[in-house]
This record gives sequence, structure tokens and C-alpha cells, in this order.
Amino acid sequence: MDDADVKVTATGQIAAMYIRKQKIFTEKKVYPYAKDEHLRFDLLPRIRQMALNKNQDHPWKNMTDSELLQSAGLIGVDAETGQLGYNLAAIMLLGRDDVIFSVNSVYRTDALLRKVNLDRYDDRLIVQTNLIDSYYLLLQFAEKHLWDKFYLEGDKSVSLRNIISREMLVNTLIHREFTSAHYAKFIIEKDRMFTENANRAVTGGIITPDNFEPNPKNPIIAAFFRNIGLADELGSGVRRLHYYVPRYSGELPEMIDGDIFRVIVPLDDEYSYDADINKAQKNNLNRKNCGLNCGLIENAVLDYIKLNPTASQKDTAKAIDKSLRTVETAFSSLKEKGLIKREGSRKTGKWIVN
Repeated sequence: MDDADVKVTATGQIAAMYIRKQKIFTEKKVYPYAKDEHLRFDLLPRIRQMALNKNQDHPWKNMTDSELLQSAGLIGVDAETGQLGYNLAAIMLLGRDDVIFSVNSVYRTDALLRKVNLDRYDDRLIVQTNLIDSYYLLLQFAEKHLWDKFYLEGDKSVSLRNIISREMLVNTLIHREFTSAHYAKFIIEKDRMFTENANRAVTGGIITPDNFEPNPKNPIIAAFFRNIGLADELGSGVRRLHYYVPRYSGELPEMIDGDIFRVIVPLDDEYSYDADINKAQKNNLNRKNCGLNCGLIENAVLDYIKLNPTASQKDTAKAIDKSLRTVETAFSSLKEKGLIKREGSRKTGKWIVN
């Protein structure tokens, strides 16, 4: 309905509107002339091992290569001719580079570092290979140019840089619209980094953990990434970015759903979450804000909703790794003490910390 109110003249706009209106997934397009020799079967032992690293009883363990490809949905039937063959998902995941280029000449991810030379770039990587190797090449680019700040989760040190980069890169690789001529980008600047890729927009606008509705763009490719441990369940990336980005840079990320999907993560090389926590403890801020009767869980809830005021109780429970019932009790206690209140509706409102 919205498209009817817009004057569309450019071919790119027409293509984007057509993609958005389609009821099929372009990853399912079958290429009957694609044969075994056009795929990288040498990748399958590594892929099988990745699946087993995630689940020792994974069904792919005892399958032949052809059975694995069939199980993963990489073989389909052409609806027009009835011919059986490899689909676009198979080619993007396992195709030789020349084969990928022959079926999708506009596919590429442009990674740029722009901190000094803002007109051009300080470093650049153009990635046009299969999606598995693309992920690792782009992650190496992130590791090369981003600080890996110290962060403890419980008593275990985790890499905020890799967690955040993984979510951004996996999203731009598996949820892009491959028929679009728009090049995907991964750009690191002084005060932010962002990804952008062609998209089949559903809701449009800013995405948050509260309003996000999971909608698969390429379900076969997404399932393949989940099987090998490079992705989690649909929608988890939004929650993880909203939880970890404030711990990395002190600010929330921004996710924009449109014909071009963008994930923007603020960067601040001077920010330290660990230093902020130490400062709060030294100044006794937890006791000041929460009172002498507040426990560790209530303090954890306060810390989280200060950074994520639109978070639901369910999201908070996942973020601080407590049961939903425990977190609901903490919220009730904090409301009774007058330390938090809800502003707005249950779905679109936010928490106010007094």
C-alpha cells in the first residue's frame, strides 16, 4: 500500500519494490546445469566438523556428502521444468568463486577502514567468495582493526569485539537479498562501524528487542549457518547486540529495516565497561540507587534496564542469565521500593529508573 503512494522512476527502486512484493525466496532458484564439479566439496569435511563441534550427535555425522546437501535443502526442483538441481543457496554456500560470479555477478562485500583518510580508505578488503569463507575473511578484517577490550562474563573472559562483529557479519551475509545490485558493506570509522546490505523489508523503521518480529530472508542459508554454529536462533542477534554493544562502547546499537538493512554500532576506544563498574562500586552507586535492602539480582536488573530501557522482563532474564520467575520477582520488588516505573504501554513503553 505504501508503495502506491510513492512515485517510482529509478530501476533500482522498481527492483527493490519487486523483491519486497515477492512471496518466494530467491535462494531456492534452481540451476539445473550446476553440477558437483561446480561446488567446493573440499569444504564439506570442515563443515561437518563444525556441525559436530556444536553437537556431537549431529545428523550430518554419518551422512554421505550428497545426503548432507539434500538434508541441508541445497538441492531443489525447478518449478517450471521439473528438473532437479542445486539451488542458489548451494552455490552461495559452497560454489567455486567463478561459478558464484557467473550466477550472481553483483555479489560482493566491501570492507573498509576509514579513520584517517576519510575521502577514500585506510584499508580495504573486497570479498566475493562463498559465504563460509567470506565470514572468516571479514571477521579477520574486524579483528585486525578493532580493539578487543577486556570483559568478564562471570569468571570467564569473552571477546566483545568478536561477539559483536560476528552478529553484524552473519546478519549481512545470510539475510541479504542476493538478486539486488547493491553491494554489501562493512565499514569501520573512528566513532562507529556499520554494515549494510540489500534487504526485503517487512516492517521498516528502527528495530529493537521489543518490536522485532523474526522474519527469515534466506531460511536455507540461515539454517545452514545455525547447523555449523555460526548463527543462533532467529532474532537472537538483536538481543545480543543490545546487550553487548553498551558494554563495548557505552551506547546502544541502531538497526534500521529498509530496502537497505543497516546495523550501526557506536565506537569509543576510550570507553571501558570494567572501569565504569569499578567507578560505580567506589562511589557506592548501587547502594545509593537501590538502597541497603537490594540484592545482587536487583542490582543486575537495574544495570541492564538503565542501558536497555525498552527491554522486556523476558529479555532481562536472558541477559543476566536468571529464570524469568526470579527476574519478575526482582522487578516487583524494585517497583514496590519506588526505584523503577513503567512509562507507556507494555509493548511500546520503557522503564524509568528513579
